[in-house]
Amino acid sequence: MEFSLSIDIPKLKTPISYQERIMLVGSCFTEHISGRLLHHKFTVMQNPNGILFNPLSVANSLDRYVEGNLYGEQDLFELNELWNCWDYHTQFSHIDRSLALAGINSSLTAASDFLKGATRVIITLGSAYYYRHKETGKAVANNHRAPLQWFDKILTPVDEIVSALGQSIRRLQQVNPQIQVLFTISPVRHAREGVVNNNRSKARLIEAVHQLCEQYEWVEYFPSYELLIDILRDYRYYDIDFVHPNYAATSYVWERFVESCISPKEQGVMKRVNDIMIAVGHRSRFPETDAHRKFKESYLTKAEKLKSECSFLDLSKEIEYFQE
Repeated sequence: MEFSLSIDIPKLKTPISYQERIMLVGSCFTEHISGRLLHHKFTVMQNPNGILFNPLSVANSLDRYVEGNLYGEQDLFELNELWNCWDYHTQFSHIDRSLALAGINSSLTAASDFLKGATRVIITLGSAYYYRHKETGKAVANNHRAPLQWFDKILTPVDEIVSALGQSIRRLQQVNPQIQVLFTISPVRHAREGVVNNNRSKARLIEAVHQLCEQYEWVEYFPSYELLIDILRDYRYYDIDFVHPNYAATSYVWERFVESCISPKEQGVMKRVNDIMIAVGHRSRFPETDAHRKFKESYLTKAEKLKSECSFLDLSKEIEYFQE
């Protein structure tokens, strides 16, 4: 007897491999996926602008990475004793204007360089709502706690999402023909919009992304949102705020992501990497014991063997730890 719906997730046309360079941009759910990829030693760049929720800001960030156009002092504004940029998360803000600008441009340059050799971009969209700055007419990625009267709040039409993201991914493919794009929709509920408006927002994102998948053969979709909303379907899979998926939920989504997006050969390597990473995280109460020395020696052997078989893996820190 079945107690839940099943979901058939098509495997990627070209499964993710360890030889890839992967950029992930978008909502906070992006960090769940990128964190686990990093844990398993994939080559990843995560959210060069910080967290981005709306599709127009995602498109703008991708365009800037392609162009490599640096920001100037005129692109920053001072608010609450900090210098900020409408395109960047508050993590890039600083009390010193020059240091804020340096941090932003350093991240932009690194993203632009990384993208030239990237093989895949994973984009997680969070909300079709965005804030448009009244004075500049600009869609802001982060309002930096500025007064709400500075902005108009807008629910982006589907055709506008398709147009903005379509233009960006075409430019990506033009400058880097090997690039592939994987879209997903964040299952994080935007509760401040209310249940009805949150669903309107997610619906627009889903429709727009599927239109893009139909238009471009190098664009695919992974159903993070559907796995939470239609398969798990229970608040026990959310944190205490009923908004953010909890560890059990993100682990389930990750397992399905691995099954459908990563090649079986690489999955075997991932299991061995995970075993080593867990061992590195182990902290003995009595590190001076013979038992702990033997434990580290056994994992040093495992790490060195894996490194010799998979030269593309960077296990230098782990090997150094086990050698101590």
